[in-house]
Amino acid sequence: MNLPNGITGFYSSTDNKSNEIDEKHFKNICFNLVGKKQGRILKIDEPNLATNFLKVKVDISNQELYVLLNAYYPFLALASTVEFQHINFIDDPALSKDFMPFYKVLSKEELSEPLNIRKSKGKLSLENKNKLNSSELEQIFYWKPKTVGEVIFNFWD
Repeated sequence: MNLPNGITGFYSSTDNKSNEIDEKHFKNICFNLVGKKQGRILKIDEPNLATNFLKVKVDISNQELYVLLNAYYPFLALASTVEFQHINFIDDPALSKDFMPFYKVLSKEELSEPLNIRKSKGKLSLENKNKLNSSELEQIFYWKPKTVGEVIFNFWD
């Protein structure tokens, strides 16, 4: 997967700041789609100083799961658990299909893609396809995420 500029939410004054996702629109979509499945929204957490994603906890057919949306790009993921520095991404084909007209739904396989950080001559580089800015690369080298999913949905402050 090609990681786009600004996906982490970090930028310097020389980098272009990413656009932010329309949170109200996302919440409306969640309420509509979950309601159609006779489910309910349990909790909504907006991005904050330590996260770069919106988190909606839902209950559908007595199964609790999380719908995650990156705050800067229309990238959506589903998870069974979301804890500080750990997200267990899952695939739910039926729910994913419902969100596809609105967002790019990332699969567990895409999110599990390992990050390839290489050190050569004392310098670190990210070998995965990316257009990340220098501030984002600094954060990656500091936090040392292991997967693409940990970059797109991060707990970095």
